[in-house]
Parts: sequence; structure tokens; C-alpha cells
Amino acid sequence: MERKLPGGAWSGDQKGKVPYEIEQARKINSLFGPKGSKNGYDVILDLHNTTAHMGATLILENSRDDFTIQMCKYIQTSMAPESCAVLLIEHPGVKYATTRSIAKHPIGIEVGPQPQGVVRADILRTMKNVVNYALDFMQYFNEGTEFPPCSLEVYRVLEKIDYPRNESGDLGAIIHPSLQDQDWKPLNPGDPMFITMDGEVTCYEGENTVYPTFVNEAAYYEKNQAFAKTEKVTLMAQALRL
Repeated sequence: MERKLPGGAWSGDQKGKVPYEIEQARKINSLFGPKGSKNGYDVILDLHNTTAHMGATLILENSRDDFTIQMCKYIQTSMAPESCAVLLIEHPGVKYATTRSIAKHPIGIEVGPQPQGVVRADILRTMKNVVNYALDFMQYFNEGTEFPPCSLEVYRVLEKIDYPRNESGDLGAIIHPSLQDQDWKPLNPGDPMFITMDGEVTCYEGENTVYPTFVNEAAYYEKNQAFAKTEKVTLMAQALRL
């Protein structure tokens, strides 16, 4: 199901026949919402796989939500030594409406790399572990466990980077080999990003080091996105107890 939704998708403001995905989003909203109401579900875990080499990734939508920050910190600590990155999608230019945002405390979970139509035991195991740790956290919270103040390093999305394109709008270059499968690794000024079939290289011309993610994600070709550019920031959460 397409989880990026236009304005008016929840309320039925759109006139006439609506796409199947919008109909399903409204059903989900009626079951677990309504969005923005006190009756909405507390938590929704939105599970996805990605073709990008991202490993286990948690997606936050609010840098001031102590509950989700504490949950991500718990999951990340429990997953160690396996890495578990946290992606913050909060910038107005890249933020989008999601079905999980019906809940008061939504968290997206991406695990990869996994091609569509393929079942991988290692990816399935990682996803299961992340979900189990999330459920453990909620159980401890409901039992009255106090979680002390914490800090959480996250990757905050700055912008989406498209592929170079020709005059017809078709791809003019592809991801450079040195960037492929390097999600969360530093991309420094002057580092290669794209390469044409003739071997011409496009390098990163920004002033600061950034951290690409969703690199060469298959589902994002149609969305004109080669990767998302992020920066590292640290979030703080207050002590948490029911």
C-alpha cells in the first residue's frame, strides 16, 4: 500500500472516485484513529523492507517526542552490536503524510537490503528482533518501568537528491560504485556520486560532509530520488515513566 498520502486523504475532502490506496488509508484511519484525536492508537509500527543497504533503520517523525526517542534508544541498545540507525524525517520539504502518523507515537521500520519478491531469513530475523524489542519496551513502560533521560544520535534528512537527467528527463547517470551500498557512510566534498555509461563522474559539491541513505532504492526511481542526504544530530529525551 502507498503510504505517502496527499492532503484531504483522511477526511474525505477529495471529490469523486479516489484511488484504492486512499480508500484503504481511510479504513485504517477509522480503525486506528481518527488521526489527531485522543482516541487514536498510541503506537503504530510501520514495517517495510528496502533494496538499499541500510540494515535495520528506525524512522522518527518528531524530534520532540520523548516516548519514541526513548523507544528508539531502547531498541538501538538492545540490537547492539548489530547496528540500528535512526532516520528523522521532519524537514517540511521532505516530510510527508503517512498511515502510521494516525498514531500518537508512530515509528517506521526499514530493513535491507532485500529485493522485492525475495524472502531472506537474515532480514526477517532482524525485523522480528526490532519488533520484539519495541514490544518489550512498551511492556516495560506499561509495567511502570522508569527510563532515565537519554540522548539519541539520529540522521536528519536534509533533501532528496535526484539522478542526473538528459533533456528528455531520462536517467543520464547511475550511482557511482564507491557510493553504492554505503548508506550511513560519510560523503565528503569531492567524493563521487554518479557515473555515466561513458565513465564521466559527478562528484559531491557541497560544503559539508553528509550521510546518504536509501541509496539506489528501487522504489524511488519513479519518485526521482537517487538517495536522501542527511546530517547527524543528537536528540534529547526526558525521563519517562507511566
